[in-house]
Amino acid sequence: MRNIKLKVHKSASRLKKEDQLAWKIAEIASDEAPLNEDSIDMVINRIIDNAAVAIASLQRKPVISARDMALAHPRENGATVFGITSDQRFHCEWAAWANGTAVRELDFHDTFLAADYSHPGDNIPPIIAVAQQKDLSGIDLIRGIITGYEVQVNLVKGICLHEHKIDHIAHLGPSVAAGIGSALKLDTKTIYQSIQQALHTTISTRQSRKGEISSWKAFAPAHAGKLAIEAVDRAMRGEGAPSPIYEGEDSVIAHVLSGPKARYTVPLPKINEEKKAILETYTKEHSAEYQSQALIDLARSLNKKIKNISDIKKIEIHTSHHTHNVIGSGANDPQKMDPNTSRETLDHSIMYIFAVALEDGEWHHINSYTQKRANTKSTVELWKKIKTFEDKKWTKKYHDPNPKKKCFGGHIIIKMKDGSKIAEQISVADAHPNGKNPFKRKDYIRKFKTLTGNIIDTEESERFLNDVQNLRNISKSELHKLNIKVKSDLQKSTISKKVIF
Repeated sequence: MRNIKLKVHKSASRLKKEDQLAWKIAEIASDEAPLNEDSIDMVINRIIDNAAVAIASLQRKPVISARDMALAHPRENGATVFGITSDQRFHCEWAAWANGTAVRELDFHDTFLAADYSHPGDNIPPIIAVAQQKDLSGIDLIRGIITGYEVQVNLVKGICLHEHKIDHIAHLGPSVAAGIGSALKLDTKTIYQSIQQALHTTISTRQSRKGEISSWKAFAPAHAGKLAIEAVDRAMRGEGAPSPIYEGEDSVIAHVLSGPKARYTVPLPKINEEKKAILETYTKEHSAEYQSQALIDLARSLNKKIKNISDIKKIEIHTSHHTHNVIGSGANDPQKMDPNTSRETLDHSIMYIFAVALEDGEWHHINSYTQKRANTKSTVELWKKIKTFEDKKWTKKYHDPNPKKKCFGGHIIIKMKDGSKIAEQISVADAHPNGKNPFKRKDYIRKFKTLTGNIIDTEESERFLNDVQNLRNISKSELHKLNIKVKSDLQKSTISKKVIF
């Protein structure tokens, strides 16, 4: 690996493109690095994971809306849309929009946390859509996804967006563009312009994850993927982009991030070095914000130790800065304590999540979020007894550069009414690579079957799992095999006549 140093340059200095971050990313996207076998296997795991959560969300309103928009954009020999038979194809950017929304809706796919947040699995829908439309092979697709993960993970390591209230999809646009370029085997110059265009068009604020969180949280990464596809298409036509997009005196670092005097360091593999960043990412066992995963596991175990939940006086969660300020009481969002708020807000309230997991001793992607569940009297009472605190020790663990030492948990103090205390801590989720039960291929398959069991036939389930595990051998024009036929005929959805598309 090498460390790329970033700073702002005045226009008069005419920074060479070869010295720009976007160019250096484009170089690794267009190189001839061998594909790491473990990375290939993890790509397959994550395609299974994405498909599982996407199929489980197909009847949810944001996903229906996104799918209906895609249905209005049919294209012969285009890309497939989950829930629609593979003999119907759609423009790849709209297929990416529909499938990307379905993947993100339940907040249940993979994550990587470092200087910023990310869901690297958001790279997969747009790269698959382009690969299908362009008749690429399974190995072409794998190469593109590995590159997308590599770029996003390393941007997340080096550049913090959230401190400036910029949404993390600003790292997704460039990573998708790089991944598509890699899959299509585009030249460095074309990918360079794609990355710059994609970044320029995908910068938005974190209001989408603040206060009353709306369905846009599910749409946001799909939108970034769609814009990245369009950016690549323009660049392939010979069009340029704002440049230098990161280092320019009126560009991202100078006026969106830390300013003209800022210094950033982004790690990247050397040219022709194997890309392994996907192996540093981790998926979710529970449908909730990743920083709640370990705490859900701890709450489940504490359920067996506390005979009467009503005997609890108060609960303190001592955790990292990120957890406290994003999903904890440090966010200062009254909506995180409101039983009538949106599901999108509840899955970003560790106070609610911990209360339900402690009471139920389990977590369910649907049942744990119903309005009836949120309004249960005992839950509301317990919910109000929970408060989070930043602990600098946990913040330091959260930012540890060593993946084996990085922690996303916390220290819990439960104070009972009789004066006794229960104190326990957890470092990482059970499913984390360093947890009690790290996710393996069998766990991804189990998750897939659990989430899709009532939605697709057993025969179709086995067909998909066999095909995706044979991905490296899938030939050109066969990537439609990654689509899944569902029991209910979603293709009969009627596009409203009261909309634009």
